[in-house]
Amino acid sequence: MGFISFVGRILFVSVFIVSAWQEFNEFGVDGGNAAKAFEPKYSIFTKHVTTYTGKELPNVEIKHIVAAAIALKGIGGVLFIFCSSFGAYLLLIHLAITTPILFDFYNYDIEKPECVQLFVKFTQSLALFGALLFFLGMKNSVGPRRQPKKKITKTKTG
Repeated sequence: MGFISFVGRILFVSVFIVSAWQEFNEFGVDGGNAAKAFEPKYSIFTKHVTTYTGKELPNVEIKHIVAAAIALKGIGGVLFIFCSSFGAYLLLIHLAITTPILFDFYNYDIEKPECVQLFVKFTQSLALFGALLFFLGMKNSVGPRRQPKKKITKTKTG
C-alpha cells in the first residue's frame, strides 16, 4: 500500500512540478508567458477587490507573483511526494490564490466559449484542492501507529 500511495503522490504532483518547470524555463526578465497571461486577470481582480471592499491591494510586480507561484508549486510538489503536510499546505495556498484569478469564468458571458473553458479549468482546480484537503484529513485522522504487542512470558512458580 505504501508504494502505491507513493506512486499516486508522484502522479498527482506531476501537474504542479511540470507546470513550475515550464514557467521557470520561460521566466526571463519579465516573468515570461505566465506573467503576460496573469497581468490582465490580476488587474481585473484588484479592481473587483477595490470596488467591493473599498481597500486597495498593494502594488506587486507580476514577475514576483509568478516567481512565488513557481516556488509554491515546485517546493510544495517535492515535499508532497515525501508525504509532507507542509507541501500539501503550500500547494493549497497556491491553488487558493491563483484559481479565482486565473480561471475567472464569472467575468465572461455564459454564452462565450471562453466561459466554458475557464469554468472547466476552475472545477479541475477545485478538484485538486479537494484532493489535497482529503490527503490532509486522512493524514491527520490516522494518528500514531500501533506498536506490536509484546509477548508476555509467564514464569512458573511452585
